[in-house]
Amino acid sequence: MRQIVLDTETTGLNHATGDRLIEIGCVELVNRRLTGRNLHFYINPERDVPEDAVAIHGLTADFLADKPKFAEVMHEIQDFVRDAELIIHNAAFDMGFLEMEFKLHKLPPFRDQVANVIDTLREARQMFPGKRNSLDALCDRLGVGNAHRTLHGALLDAELLAEVYLAMTRGQNSLVIDMLDGAAAQGETRATADLSALTLPVLLATDIELSAHASVLKELDKASGGKTVWNIEVPAEVPADATVQ
Repeated sequence: MRQIVLDTETTGLNHATGDRLIEIGCVELVNRRLTGRNLHFYINPERDVPEDAVAIHGLTADFLADKPKFAEVMHEIQDFVRDAELIIHNAAFDMGFLEMEFKLHKLPPFRDQVANVIDTLREARQMFPGKRNSLDALCDRLGVGNAHRTLHGALLDAELLAEVYLAMTRGQNSLVIDMLDGAAAQGETRATADLSALTLPVLLATDIELSAHASVLKELDKASGGKTVWNIEVPAEVPADATVQ
């Protein structure tokens, strides 16, 4: 499956009142793996960039003055996302701007270019109800490093969101499956070594490690709606020779 993690930066919050795209970042995933194939453009919005927007992303009108206009990059964007499943945080915002730009430049609706759209904000609200679910909050909660993120940036945020999405959707089965590199699926065989003669030390988990493990299990159980197998109580077996009183 081909997925594109997408983020944008804009001159403001409302495309209906004249705000425009000024940056787009796309990160490609194929079968849940980062391919290293990305798309990134700064875009000249052909208008001013308000100071409150600059405070968020740092992109000034002077910086964008020599960047391509949307009409110059729209076909590359169209080709890159075509038939892919999009992954966007707060998808309505980015999709609204992309639809506006495509309509403004007389292109078919942007939604028609892609197979599906996943909104990670909506998914996060279902997984973590009552908690903050901004990209920064999810990075902290899921252990995705974002210390280098001082300002919003479309490509950086798309890269972080890709890691967040993979962490959010890593099910119980994929705890093992994700360790495979696909060799078995391609019919390859692996050499094995006989380790039976080795004496390996037994390292017991510390109290801190046990507590951290319990926290992860609690989050997984909550995300699954209480359906994790380790919380199912199995009745104790009665020995065959036991006498029932």
